[in-house]
Amino acid sequence: MTTKTNEPSYQLTFNDAVEIHMMLWDGWIQSRIAAKYDVNGGRISEVKNGTLHPGSKALAKELYSELV
Repeated sequence: MTTKTNEPSYQLTFNDAVEIHMMLWDGWIQSRIAAKYDVNGGRISEVKNGTLHPGSKALAKELYSELV
């Protein structure tokens, strides 16, 4: 089996970031979210802290309140 180790990981989109905020609020741990998206755990931390895709938390909060 040949694996491509030189390919970059998936790049998170703004919509992914919105979903990640909701997953965190639902109790998912960061390492599981990172595995789901095939990204480094640092990217999940960046979403959580607002450095990656700023504004995604506000939209997630708005959408999440409609669901709950």
